[in-house]
Amino acid sequence: MTRALVVEDEIALGRALAINLRAHGYDVEAVADGASALAAAARRPPDVVVLDLGLPDLDGVEVVEGLRGWSSVPIVVLSARHDRGQKVAALDAGADDYVTKPFDLVELLARLRAAVRRATPAEGAVGLETASFTVDFAAHTVRSNGAQVRLTPTEWHVLEVLARHPGKLVTQRELLQQVWGPHYGSESNYLRVYVSQLRRKLEPDPSRPRHLITEPGVGYRLEP
Repeated sequence: MTRALVVEDEIALGRALAINLRAHGYDVEAVADGASALAAAARRPPDVVVLDLGLPDLDGVEVVEGLRGWSSVPIVVLSARHDRGQKVAALDAGADDYVTKPFDLVELLARLRAAVRRATPAEGAVGLETASFTVDFAAHTVRSNGAQVRLTPTEWHVLEVLARHPGKLVTQRELLQQVWGPHYGSESNYLRVYVSQLRRKLEPDPSRPRHLITEPGVGYRLEP
């Protein structure tokens, strides 16, 4: 049974989350503040954490940093719609995904399943196959409809970073630093250009992307 740690200071919401997660087969522990979350995670390590960013004692980002100091447990953060800066900070600190309040339970459950699945990737993965194209990490090639797709070195690097974390939200800062280097972090226009080029080459309908998804103001994810 998958162990979930729910960190939510709104008592009614925390209780509702715990009830619904248990109904879907999770073993749930619920706490209402950051210090209790860190203590609970150390005492009984969870398989996934649902973390509200607006806590009464610690900033949610501090909780992410505290967990990341010793654990790689998947963390899905909950945030209010207007807290984009805090959401990005949490993702940059090591959170795996986010769901915006008010959220749909079906969406949250899907994000949790995906986060847990990514935490145990197949060993020796040499590529990624999507419904529209295949990425070969070793050969540095992409094929679509049986033919090789020609990518520039930068296009390949952007795609590779996303493809190595399928379904995971990669922040703009993380993507920029992995592709262009540690001194980059705010040049989001670079990403818009290269993701647009990749969509034209890889998406069946670039105007309605199904694989290279933008999370406005936050980052990108590659959905297989």
